[in-house]
Amino acid sequence: MFKGHPKGLYVAFFANLGERFGFYTMMGILVYYLTAKYGLSATKAGMIYSVFYGSIYGLALVGGFLADRTKNYKGIIYIGLITMLAGYVLMAIPGFGLIFTVLALFVIAFGNGLFKGNLQAVVGQLYDDPKYSHLRDSAFSVFYMGINVGALFAPSAAAGIINWFIKSKGFLRDDALPAIIHKFQATPSDTGVISELQTLADKVSGAHVADLSDFATNYLSAYGSGFNYAFGVAGLTMILSLVIYTIYKKLLPDVQKADKEKGEVVEMSKAETKQRLTALFLVFGVVIFFWMAFHQNGLTMSFFARDYTVTSVGPATYLVFNIWSLLSIVIGILALSSIFNKGASAKNKLIGAGVLAVSVFSTYYFYTQNPEVNAFSPELFQHFNPTMIVLLTPIIVGIFAWLNKRGIEPSAPRKIGIGMIITSVGFLILLIGSLGLDPFNAMQADPNHLRVGTGWLISTYFTLTIAELFLSPMGISFVSKVSPPKYQGIMQGCWLGATAVGNLFLSVGSYLYERVAIWQVWTIFIILCFIAASFIFSIMKKLEKVS
Repeated sequence: MFKGHPKGLYVAFFANLGERFGFYTMMGILVYYLTAKYGLSATKAGMIYSVFYGSIYGLALVGGFLADRTKNYKGIIYIGLITMLAGYVLMAIPGFGLIFTVLALFVIAFGNGLFKGNLQAVVGQLYDDPKYSHLRDSAFSVFYMGINVGALFAPSAAAGIINWFIKSKGFLRDDALPAIIHKFQATPSDTGVISELQTLADKVSGAHVADLSDFATNYLSAYGSGFNYAFGVAGLTMILSLVIYTIYKKLLPDVQKADKEKGEVVEMSKAETKQRLTALFLVFGVVIFFWMAFHQNGLTMSFFARDYTVTSVGPATYLVFNIWSLLSIVIGILALSSIFNKGASAKNKLIGAGVLAVSVFSTYYFYTQNPEVNAFSPELFQHFNPTMIVLLTPIIVGIFAWLNKRGIEPSAPRKIGIGMIITSVGFLILLIGSLGLDPFNAMQADPNHLRVGTGWLISTYFTLTIAELFLSPMGISFVSKVSPPKYQGIMQGCWLGATAVGNLFLSVGSYLYERVAIWQVWTIFIILCFIAASFIFSIMKKLEKVS
């Protein structure tokens, strides 16, 4: 999978590690931060979340336009990295109000807009070289897997920082407590709320709390500041990416310089340009529905993790929630795959066997150290997607390579259609797991309401990750291949713009979350994804003609 690629590919995904780390940090904790610190409802927090993620991708149009006009893709990427870093620094400052937070989110989104689409365009430019062109699809899969290595650590780092800071202030973390505190501050004479708050206040303080008003202020301050410091860790990873990019960006193609040396810019006929742009925009229309559904993982699926999923697990299940035992399992699986790799040398297979043995021993050790009951933070569900990307990418790429050798590999548009169907299946799993659950508001009246096991969400993440690997890297590859040369940046921007539109509709999920049964929320996304899949298969001949 890694053979034959130019060095610039690895520069690109190491430069992207910080952006992914920050992205998954936000996906894991942003809505929790907004609802806890500012007392926002799920609907209002969902609206801010939707606009933020919509802006991240929508502003890629601005970044693509600037890069296409100046041909200085690498310079625009550099400015984007610095701007994102500034945004995370602002998010790390505790004590400010909601308007300040929204401003900081906009700075991050603007920097991401300058960075993300143009980096993808630069990766595509690496494979415009005939020497590497046959590796384009696998290149974007490798790139996609590489950048998600950083994402794997983000949820655990955020949870660790948050829990540590809250504990340093003399409290335990309880994610139900901020909502109760906000109710208490709004209706301080409500005896039911006072009783509920007193019970939880004593629990997290380890002693009887005499002054509930003072406790409420101090707990919210500690809780919110813990999240601020978690955002700060994301800023540190941005510095790492900035350093790597600064040192090694010379290994990436310089379109501005190449065009000057050639003395001309490649042009296509108006007819061919129109044909290609039409195909691209049809694909963009389809992926809107994918991202509208998929990015519920940071919104309604995060609320589901907090409100409807168990908050503690046994010693075996906790192995996949603890980042170190999870890494041990991941390394063991990768080592096992090297043992069964027919192309691996005897030496490499022997090394793989040794690594597997260490992995099995380490995993067993972690298991023996886990108590019978292990509490965990709901944002830890977010590390399953990047973990599964790392594990499943070699398998998916291998399947595509096997099909390619036999001349039956699906085209990029066909893979996108298959991805949409798999997305529907993912939400079907969550729908089945949600049958019989009470509406969200019942949770506020009874904290001990019915909760489901972690397997439902984990299975959904597994299925949605497969869908993502069929759709996202293949879509980026399709755009880089089909885009007319003078529109490369803006078309990558439009790909991200379609993602932006999908993200702007994310708040539909949070709106429904507070108003209908949870299984009905998932039904909406199943239907939308199936309709999108049907549409893309209906225009498949037109799409395959240009690719």
